[in-house]
Amino acid sequence: MSVYTPTEIQSIVSAPMNVGMAVAMVDMGIISTAIEAAAITNQITGAAEKYPENSIIQAAFSTESLKRIDIQKPTVRPEDIKSGAFVTQAVTQVSTVTELLTGRATEAEIAEYKQFVYDCGDAVARAAGSGLFGTGAKVSEAEAATLAKLKVELGLT
Repeated sequence: MSVYTPTEIQSIVSAPMNVGMAVAMVDMGIISTAIEAAAITNQITGAAEKYPENSIIQAAFSTESLKRIDIQKPTVRPEDIKSGAFVTQAVTQVSTVTELLTGRATEAEIAEYKQFVYDCGDAVARAAGSGLFGTGAKVSEAEAATLAKLKVELGLT
């Protein structure tokens, strides 16, 4: 198992969180945002148990590791959400983390990490419906478009 610096661990953990946030932000609602925040939290805190053989996920998402890191909230401006720049930033961060992992983890572990990142976004999209109180369609058109972009960028097509 590779050893990662605290900064690298922070990047590995932040990437799926930012993807989840990007998906949530493209279709915000008062109630749905809270439900979606819970969905991403469940994905993050359950990762180590779900992927017991993945050295990347074990290094970054174990209970001990999550207690040691300080996750920095990204600066999100309304214009970055409207323009799609925040989604692009989240996808770019995942690509940067993937490059960091190349040669330090197996291809299978990296592929599984990418799928985990996608699943975080998907869980957020499916957590609540669109609209003010989250009672609309489970996955909005904006969320579906964001997930499609993410899937292509991650090479999961």
